[in-house]
Amino acid sequence: MAEAALQHRAEQLAARLPPLLVAAERVAATVAQGVHGRRRVGTGETFWQFRQYQPGDPVPRIDWRESAKSMRLYVRETEWEAAQSVWLWRDGSPSMDYASSAAVATKRSRADLLLLALAALLIRGGERVALLGTGIAPTSGRAVLNRLAQTLERPGAAPSPGLPTFEPLPRYGQLVMIGDLLAPLEEIQAVVGRFAANGLRGHLLQVLDPAEETLPFAGRVRFEGLEQEASLLISRVETVRDDYTQKLAQHRAGLAAIARASGWSFASHRTDRPPHTALLALYGTLAEPRS
Repeated sequence: MAEAALQHRAEQLAARLPPLLVAAERVAATVAQGVHGRRRVGTGETFWQFRQYQPGDPVPRIDWRESAKSMRLYVRETEWEAAQSVWLWRDGSPSMDYASSAAVATKRSRADLLLLALAALLIRGGERVALLGTGIAPTSGRAVLNRLAQTLERPGAAPSPGLPTFEPLPRYGQLVMIGDLLAPLEEIQAVVGRFAANGLRGHLLQVLDPAEETLPFAGRVRFEGLEQEASLLISRVETVRDDYTQKLAQHRAGLAAIARASGWSFASHRTDRPPHTALLALYGTLAEPRS
């Protein structure tokens, strides 16, 4: 009876969780099995590992008891204990609602999933997270995930601009921007440059539908814009496919150059591919020490 009552309460609790949060935690749990945490050398009191003494190491750090076990000198390394603050942003503009078929997720739903799964991983690692633009300071804990999920899934929310609005953030934090990043490169450069000039380290993740990468259509096709653009009728799509893919490659190269010039990172992800690979790469980039 006690086990049945416990199971019933657990099922009731799970039913109240936002579906997005459930999916995100599944993805985060899968990725967590492939990483070894965000522990790194730094100032703190928690012992991490012994390392062989190197010229220039402070003598007080030598562990004489460990060194006595061999003919070598060893120093104690402690774990970095200062939690980072990471701000997360995803494009909420109408263009993110696109999906070329029912077999793939919309760009918005995939961006939401990646953002929330990343938040779950960061919180597991002891970091603080916040959604850019909410005015809420970065915090850690389960309540943060619930709040993020509820904000992302809030019905009737007004569309957000395709690029984040600048706001002054503390130096040495990190900012993750997830979206299709199809805005003009000069606009993206202005946003990235302003955040970077404020001392923020950042990461750009471009999320695209497979049709946006390959333009697989053929024959006479009318393309309708999702953000009040004029419709475009092309009599034979296959005749413009090469030019289209070349321009997309040039745009992506421009995004990579913008990120590189600011000391940021850039990656891309397609909605017909598993989210785990993109999440693992992004999480690994966030864990890299600042150079």
